[in-house]
Amino acid sequence: MPDDSILIPDPSPERRVFTNRTLNMRSIKAIGYDMDYTLTQYHAEAWEAKAFGHAQDRLAGLGWPVEPLEFDAAMVSRGLVMDLELGNLLKATRFGWVIRAMHGTRFLDYHELRRAYSGTLVDLAEDRYVFLNTLFSLSEASLFAQGVELVDAGRLPRGVGYRELFTAVRAAIDSAHRDGLLKADVLADPERFIVLDGDIVDSLLDQKHAGKRMMLITNSEWSFASEIMAYTFDRYLPAGQTWRDLFGTVIVSAAKPGFFTSSNPLYKVVDEERGLLEPHHGSIEHGDVFYGGNARLVEEYLGLSGDQILYVGDHLYGDVHFSKALLRWRTALILQELESEVRALSGFLPTQQRLGELMAQKEHLEAKLSALRLAALRARDGYADPMFDVGDGEAAIIETRSKILALDDVIAPLAIEAGRLRTEAWGLMMRAGADKSLLARQVERYADIYTSRVSNLLYPGPYAMFRIGRLDLPHDPHPQHEIR
Repeated sequence: MPDDSILIPDPSPERRVFTNRTLNMRSIKAIGYDMDYTLTQYHAEAWEAKAFGHAQDRLAGLGWPVEPLEFDAAMVSRGLVMDLELGNLLKATRFGWVIRAMHGTRFLDYHELRRAYSGTLVDLAEDRYVFLNTLFSLSEASLFAQGVELVDAGRLPRGVGYRELFTAVRAAIDSAHRDGLLKADVLADPERFIVLDGDIVDSLLDQKHAGKRMMLITNSEWSFASEIMAYTFDRYLPAGQTWRDLFGTVIVSAAKPGFFTSSNPLYKVVDEERGLLEPHHGSIEHGDVFYGGNARLVEEYLGLSGDQILYVGDHLYGDVHFSKALLRWRTALILQELESEVRALSGFLPTQQRLGELMAQKEHLEAKLSALRLAALRARDGYADPMFDVGDGEAAIIETRSKILALDDVIAPLAIEAGRLRTEAWGLMMRAGADKSLLARQVERYADIYTSRVSNLLYPGPYAMFRIGRLDLPHDPHPQHEIR
């Protein structure tokens, strides 16, 4: 008999871990973590507004009239696509169909959308498209969208089109991250930028004491990473311990995704105070700090490979795509926005159920209307017997069509409300209308599990079995198909 006295913690829906492929944590021998937006959660709007401002200064230095521009977090979202040919921000379904587009800061209407994208599928392999796969992309997208209006107004230098605009914006954003001024702002006022979460330490300690070999593999340089990790973790650790006690392997300036795809050389940080380096040709010793390197060296050091290693990160391509596709590591994606997404879905659930019932009624009426039209066609042309005798077929068609139109009047406002969940401008991150979004498709392909923050791994813990349930197929029996 089960012991009902054992109460298994049940986190709130937005703090759960979601599964794309069954993952047995008992088979994981080593866990690697990214830092930014993974181990350390940031206030995205504050960080991206600061990055926007630094990039704006660089463009102003080129003589571009960007001073009046302001970062607008409400107008951008992870999972959108920048179209460098037409200067648009796009939301697409998993198959690449564009369902919404914004040119500059103005949304295209239905007819404009059809003219621009009818018959066009977003293919992320084309250099025309840039996918916003991390929260670090938000400042770039906001600056690009507003810059499109400057291009259209002829206010940028001759020869600067949408593609050249993007190149300049990307360079300005990269410079803002690289030159240290942005990170200096964060370190000067960490409370403004960093979200503290004490549960993350218990989660990592559980993993360590369960025998997992713990690694920090981050693109951030040592001077920034060491201060951010100390601020985020040390206050929650037992007396006398620091964040370094959590991770046996520390690799900074990893240059992901190149870390997973190349044979970059490895350096050892020999003076942690000054960040001095020397080439390193031996093993990755436990407890030291390394610079650069590559994933094959990590596998050699660990004596592990493939599905024995789990990598956890927030960047869809830089963290989970290449580690999954090339090395077959297991992968966990951190989607910080998932909490607001799940809360919005949970609050909308009663309305969603009502909407589902109404759509089932509409499907039934549409099937009836189709059958009535076919019966009328056969009766008129005499090429086959009607499937049924409907009497006054025209009157039945008119009546059924009227019922559908009346139902549409009820469905439309509910569907509009569903499309505005989480964000007024773009709706849900993982959905595109009734379909999955392009982002959701990428998450399915490359992330074995996904969740909103690392501390969500506290429960169910380091011995968990994350199991994928039975997935519905279009031909599976469903109650709504039985409506008559």
